[in-house]
Amino acid sequence: MTTKEQKEIESVCTYCGVGCDITAVVEDNKIVKIYAQNDGEVSQGKLCIKGKYGYDFVDAPDRIREPRIKRSFLDKNPEIRDVVSDSLIDFDSEYMTCDLDTATTVIAMKLKEVKTKYGRHSFCAIGGARTSCESAYTFQKFCRETMDSPHVDNCARVCHSPSLSGMKATIGEGAATNPYNDIYETDFMLVIGSNTMEAHPIIANRIVDVAKTHNNLAVIDVRETKLAKLAKYNCIIPYEANLLILNMMAYVIMDEELYHKSFIANRTRGFAEFKERILADPYANPEFLKDIEGYEYLAKMVPNIAREYAIKKSMIFWGLGITEHLDGSYAVMAITHLAMMTGNIGKTGAGLMPLRGQNNVQGACDMGCLPYYLPDYQEPKEIGLMTPQLVDAMLDGKIKALLNMGEDILHIHSNVNKIEKAFDELEFVVCQELFMTDIAKRADVVIGVKSAYEKTGVYVNAMRRLHLSQPLVHSDLPDDWEVLTQIDGKLGGNFNFTTSEDVWNEVREVAPRRFSGADYYRLERHRKRGMQWPIYHEDTPILHLLDFRTDDGLGNFIYHQYQLRGMIEEILQKQFYNNSLDGYYLTTGRTLAHYNNAAQTKRSSKLHTKYDEDIL
Repeated sequence: MTTKEQKEIESVCTYCGVGCDITAVVEDNKIVKIYAQNDGEVSQGKLCIKGKYGYDFVDAPDRIREPRIKRSFLDKNPEIRDVVSDSLIDFDSEYMTCDLDTATTVIAMKLKEVKTKYGRHSFCAIGGARTSCESAYTFQKFCRETMDSPHVDNCARVCHSPSLSGMKATIGEGAATNPYNDIYETDFMLVIGSNTMEAHPIIANRIVDVAKTHNNLAVIDVRETKLAKLAKYNCIIPYEANLLILNMMAYVIMDEELYHKSFIANRTRGFAEFKERILADPYANPEFLKDIEGYEYLAKMVPNIAREYAIKKSMIFWGLGITEHLDGSYAVMAITHLAMMTGNIGKTGAGLMPLRGQNNVQGACDMGCLPYYLPDYQEPKEIGLMTPQLVDAMLDGKIKALLNMGEDILHIHSNVNKIEKAFDELEFVVCQELFMTDIAKRADVVIGVKSAYEKTGVYVNAMRRLHLSQPLVHSDLPDDWEVLTQIDGKLGGNFNFTTSEDVWNEVREVAPRRFSGADYYRLERHRKRGMQWPIYHEDTPILHLLDFRTDDGLGNFIYHQYQLRGMIEEILQKQFYNNSLDGYYLTTGRTLAHYNNAAQTKRSSKLHTKYDEDIL
């Protein structure tokens, strides 16, 4: 009797922005187990339920294994059908199938036709936060260079860009300042707008460990999360009140002169005007909360949180409960103000931790998959439209062709009916996907691509840590960047990438401020620890040690007043008019067992049986 040979291969988890190191046990080219090693830098030997059991999607029977072209598209485009007809094979009543070369020929022909007929601005590209940096980079390069269109966007702009813009305006860099293990070095932790135990469990493990022994946790949220049960301050606030509460914390620190005078004098600008404006703002005074029925207790709790934050070595963590709001960028600016005025930045155990949603949210933005940034956050020659504006442009007949890579906007974006109508106006949709998601079903050409567990590539987690993944199993499917390189060549371009390392070496040249020293050789050597950008001769675990990453190295105080609206306005009106509060508020969240639209996780029975239907 022969025993099956088992291999153990190290890589990185494909789910959230924590970026856990994983080890896969592989047997006959099939993953049979995933675990974390005890010396794992990020995982610390523990994985959440998704990381441990969410790998069945790799072998799922409904993976897209071959390019598919809609019969209706071929009927509408007989001149394209005639060119490739010999290579087409019946697939089912809706699709023909073919090889990759044929599919990319069809795509190139149609994109050339659309661009010639309607102009370069008629093309847009949406997606890219789930795939590797190499593919994300090639994606935006294809849009901007091959198609000469500025209209590239990805889902990270919704969840991450408020942090990016708010932090960039104040401290010059929109990224986490410290490594996760600084949680063990801090004296006080503030978590706001994050259900960390469900959304980022492996970071939550560290927070829980410290909170249990030191009683030094404050949780600010619109609902009581699991983490709040361990908090010294369980601060439940009204909806859409983030900026209000954060400005109140700043007010207390100013009013009681708890700020770090030498840090402010040496490393910031604009403090005097900021202080004057905030102390004159009636909405910044915590006394205002005494008039908010049901939340009067906050008038004492918020100042207490502010005092502890100011006088201790402190860290702030936040998630989509901050960024996915009307005042997301302003709230992030208010968070950085707190760090600057107390000197809680630029040192071990004190800093800012925006908790990223997906496995490569940070990396996709670093690669320039945003309409207003090139790679390395450089200014583009032309700023493109964001996804909501692109949908409007589709409805107006201005956008005619869409390239989509791994972002199911027909499932996860709001107002799906509107997006459906917008898609009716498109002339051509191409989708690179693992499964026939809602958006893939609307595509004229669908190309099945490698998953994260089948390819080599760099992913950047929430603490700027680069992890070079390697294939756990072999697959004959193309990587996203390979598909785009092939289409580019047929449109007269010169990408000439033959390996993912070729792509990465170009990234290092065009994004040197962060990645110049991060070659594959070094990333392979440090696969378990990873390396944190900026990477030159060495990496940089802690940002802003001496200077902020602004032009002059100084941090900026930029005050924005809270605007009365939403739940607080309703409470005040109810008290004034003696009415009752009707209806309810919705907030977003994540369940531990599933990930986003569950395209991957619902194909693992151990996950799907835990949570098999959405609950409102």
